[in-house]
Amino acid sequence: MPTDRSATLSFSDGSPSVVFPILPGSLGPDVIDIRSLYGKTGKFTYDPGFMSTAACKSAITFIDGDKGELLYRGYPIEELAIKCDFMDTCHLLLYGELPDVAQKDDFVMRVTRHTMVNEQMQFFMRGFRRDAHPMAVMTGLVGALSAFYPDSINLNDPRQRDISAIRLIAKMPTLVAMAYKYTVGQPYMYPRNDLTYAANFMRMMFATPCEDYKINDVLTRAMDRIFILHADHEQNASTSTVRMCASSGTNPFAAIAAGVACLWGPAHGGANEACLNMLGEIQAQGGAAKIGDFIAKVKDKNSGVKLMGFGHRVYKNYDPRAKLMRETCHEVLTELGLHDDPLFKLAMALEKIALEDEYFVSRKLYPNVDFYSGIVQKAIGIPVPLFTAIFALARTVGWIAQLNEMIADPEYKIGRPRQLFSGATRRSVKPIDQR
Repeated sequence: MPTDRSATLSFSDGSPSVVFPILPGSLGPDVIDIRSLYGKTGKFTYDPGFMSTAACKSAITFIDGDKGELLYRGYPIEELAIKCDFMDTCHLLLYGELPDVAQKDDFVMRVTRHTMVNEQMQFFMRGFRRDAHPMAVMTGLVGALSAFYPDSINLNDPRQRDISAIRLIAKMPTLVAMAYKYTVGQPYMYPRNDLTYAANFMRMMFATPCEDYKINDVLTRAMDRIFILHADHEQNASTSTVRMCASSGTNPFAAIAAGVACLWGPAHGGANEACLNMLGEIQAQGGAAKIGDFIAKVKDKNSGVKLMGFGHRVYKNYDPRAKLMRETCHEVLTELGLHDDPLFKLAMALEKIALEDEYFVSRKLYPNVDFYSGIVQKAIGIPVPLFTAIFALARTVGWIAQLNEMIADPEYKIGRPRQLFSGATRRSVKPIDQR
């Protein structure tokens, strides 16, 4: 990327100054290109957590944390969540543009044709304990797809990458539903190709051979919105994991399985599960009557008590996804008549405090998307341990889009972070009787 702007790095030890080009983005901060730093100076940068490091160029998702803005390929998330469905969003992330009618029909048909999984996956599933966490199951199942579909594991073949992308998007709802059915001891429900993506998932989750699931448009729209809002989120931990894994040339299924494993962490995709667990603990301790005591502990730095589902590493304003999920949350609670349910009343009371209490407002600890999506999923009937698996289902398309973008970039190399070594210097091994 050509540029006529530069940054000069000076040293206090008398070493000569070095000049680096500044690369402008279409949005967001400019970037100092330090790729030649080690060659010119023999030094590395030190940036734990990559707080000030751009590890790649990307044209997929843009976040402005100060403004509370999220764009998929330039489109505001607020518009996509209201005017589009998840299939529109998948097409946009994968191919760069929203589909027209013919393109969408073709894309939906391709996804629908791949919703079933190999029957042998059922036997693979039986190797897990019935009480295994769904994310442990999903990590294994997604990685195992490479063994069942070896015709689409060549990362360097664009056609095979596209086939694996369609397969992953199509099969993730089936695998998540299978993982749920396995834990509750119910028969697996095969997908139905006449239903929408979200409706098909809901039916596979809640139907049984003796009683079909009645599609509820409000709940289906809520699930579809959860998928859209979680589809991609720039260079987060799991996306960076997928990119790093794929940079070695491994197959797409293995790279996505790595993303699933990373997403499992409570500081990442497990946040909505942690949020509902927090609400459950408050309820067990006395519910709304004890919420004041809980808030006091949150404000006490020495208590070790954290307010889960509030604040965000990137957003220093209201998370735009949370605004949309808040509306959906209240729609679902109204539809199901749950506004008087003790747990949900507790959640709404906590929301009110966080939006009005100066302690939280001044620190910009607004409710985030995890807070509301957890409440919605709980209301729909999805068990708390499955929340992160549904997050993985939605994020799969973003991971694939990011993976494809990296592989197509002529500048990409295998990921290899460097380190500031702080261990022992060179020493000799002594005979065992002298140690």
